This record gives sequence, C-alpha cells and structure tokens, in this order.
Amino acid sequence: MSRADTVRFRHNQAILAAAIVAFIGALPLATARWWLLWVLLVPLAVGVWTWRAGTDADPRELRLRALVGQRRVPWTRVAELGGDSRGRAVARLDDGQLLTLPAVRATDLPRLVAATGQDLPADGAGPALPADGQ
Repeated sequence: MSRADTVRFRHNQAILAAAIVAFIGALPLATARWWLLWVLLVPLAVGVWTWRAGTDADPRELRLRALVGQRRVPWTRVAELGGDSRGRAVARLDDGQLLTLPAVRATDLPRLVAATGQDLPADGAGPALPADGQ
C-alpha cells in the first residue's frame, strides 16, 4: 500500500514543544556536573515518544507504534472497535484481547474505519468497550 492509503494518528505536537522547552531548561542543570547529564534523557525520551508513538491504519492492518517497537494487527483479527469510558479508542480482537489504540480518540473512529475502505453502519453508534478488559 502506498503512504496515501495510510491514516496516521499521532499525539498532540504541543507535547513535543514542551519537551524541547524542558530540554533547553534542563541544560544548565545537566552541564553543572557530568553525573547530571542523565537529566537530559527525560525530555529527549518524551520528544521521541511524541514524534513516534501513535496508530497507523491502512486497508490491510493496524500498526500500533510505541517509543520502542510496534505491533501490527491485520484487520481480519479486529472483531470490534469502540470507545472506553475515558474517550480512548479500543479494538477488541477475535481472541477477546482489548487493545487501546495510541493517539486515537473515540471520536476518531469514523476516520479509522474509513481507512479500511469500508462504510460505517447506518446508525453509526458502536458499543462502548471497557478499558480494563472486563
């Protein structure tokens, strides 16, 4: 599939701006002593997480990306999409496992389903899924 077929969901870029400000703010502390250099790793990790983490959807699969690594889930394994009580999007797999989709809100579900090339049901209301798998 081409990149044009992929719908990408990422966290708000204001988090990246905050990580940059925190990195600059931590420079005086980190350069005061060599053993304080680790302080720079926290805003750096937050910045990389913001840039990388999220959900990519195309007609073949969902790709859930984290700071390190990713998980690919074919659409054939997704039994149900819905929202949890906190407004996050959740996918229930065919084996009953619940996956919270990073950076996808329940209100983004129509856009997510559109990435599959399928239409939403006429009522447009999907069931709410519990966040804790119960």
